[in-house]
Amino acid sequence: MQTPTPGRQPGLPRRAAAWRGRTLAGAAAVAAGHDIRSHLRLGRKGLAIGVDIGGTKVAAGVVDAEGRILSQAKRSTPGSDPRAVEQVIVELVEELGAGHRIWSVGIGAAGWMDLDGSTVLFSPHLAWRNEPLRDNLQRLLRRPVLLTNDADAAAWAEWRFGAGQGQSRLVCITLGTGIGGAMVMDGRLERGRFGVAGEFGHQIIMPGGHRCECGNRGCWEQYASGNALGREARELAAANSPVAQELLKAVDGDVSRITGAIVTELAKAGDPTSRELLEDVGEWLGLGLANLAAALDPGKFVIGGGLCDAGELLVGPARKSFARNLTGRGFRPAAEIELAALGPNAGLIGAADLSRVSSRMHT
Repeated sequence: MQTPTPGRQPGLPRRAAAWRGRTLAGAAAVAAGHDIRSHLRLGRKGLAIGVDIGGTKVAAGVVDAEGRILSQAKRSTPGSDPRAVEQVIVELVEELGAGHRIWSVGIGAAGWMDLDGSTVLFSPHLAWRNEPLRDNLQRLLRRPVLLTNDADAAAWAEWRFGAGQGQSRLVCITLGTGIGGAMVMDGRLERGRFGVAGEFGHQIIMPGGHRCECGNRGCWEQYASGNALGREARELAAANSPVAQELLKAVDGDVSRITGAIVTELAKAGDPTSRELLEDVGEWLGLGLANLAAALDPGKFVIGGGLCDAGELLVGPARKSFARNLTGRGFRPAAEIELAALGPNAGLIGAADLSRVSSRMHT
């Protein structure tokens, strides 16, 4: 089947070209405070494509107005060259768009975006520095493009379709290599004055503690992330501790191969040392959540990311630590803590839905 030219798919109304001369103001369109709930009710029932750009893969999917993924495709992330990444995005959108009528495209990427969602100011995984990604992609794709932070996209998806539904103040935490975060407040993404809110992983929780890649010491993600779990396990195994024998056996004695994912799998299989390591990480997680509750007072924390594969082995200790460290405990309502519902697809679902909502708001 011949791939249609983007923006000229068979059966797509000519009105779809009306986006020319305007842009989607990224997640800022949703954060602008317009009557967002009416836009959610009246928004287009058409389809959007969401693209989630990671350090190792680019995942994309066609998403309907109910948050369902109708088709998906993936590519390996082509190094750090911005032009090569743009080409991969174009290929994915053309492939997925060949069989669907697509209104808009949403891009979720790790990094800091400017407030109008046109430029990637900085991305830790890719060589994007003040990169005008939205305008580049709109020119290549010839349809509306929304650009947003990947954690914001995932939080939006959980608020719209997942574990955060019905919440007026939601904080999402993503636990992986580090810690990401985002907030949905009164139906809008809260991105802060300069667009870089949500860097919760870099609150300093242990002054003078472990050095963080950000340049500071004692950041939360150095104690409550997948990297932190792997580091603690490697230190235990390197000391040839008698309680680390299952860890060493799992990697044939090669301590450098121990990761947070391996510790999680051993914990799920019943290894007591791995469970103890996860409990330690869970306690740090709960302490950080208590700090965030003191500052933000959300109704719910939704916890996602790869480390959450541990489930209650991680979240159970986090809830106990949260309750123990919460300011005013016993005399105030406490936020719920719940695992995310949408898994690794939350980013692309949220990016697609944000692009649909913004497209409706700009029509």
